[in-house]
Amino acid sequence: MELNNLEKVVKRRKRIGRGGSRGGQSGRGSKGQNARSGGGVRTLFEGGQMPLFRRLPKRGFSNKRFAVNYNIINLSALENSFAAGDVVDIETLLAKGLIKKTRGFLLKILGGGEITKSLKVYAHVFSGSAAEAIQKHNGEVHIVAEER
Repeated sequence: MELNNLEKVVKRRKRIGRGGSRGGQSGRGSKGQNARSGGGVRTLFEGGQMPLFRRLPKRGFSNKRFAVNYNIINLSALENSFAAGDVVDIETLLAKGLIKKTRGFLLKILGGGEITKSLKVYAHVFSGSAAEAIQKHNGEVHIVAEER
């Protein structure tokens, strides 16, 4: 492989409608909207028939843009990753790789699994069983204000 025999990575596009060796209509057929420069019809054009996106009714409403996204952590994950007396918050969970994203996400602690250690946990939301289990083992539950 040398500089003088490298293959092109990007192939050159065929320019249509420029005359030259292609002759009269330059590969665009004869007359009509598609033969004109800047001509052509939009995507999904159906030749004047009522297009599909207008034939189908608009249906429903979505509350998706108002949805609250949570990073969910179970008690079993806290039990396996933290020692007794540790502080559990978003920064420590990120450092240990238990959560990936924080922007636009709130932290929710759920009661899945068992916990036997005393932990100081800071989160936006706790399930009832999770808060009860943490406090049962002399742990502390702190609710953090939402950041929006």
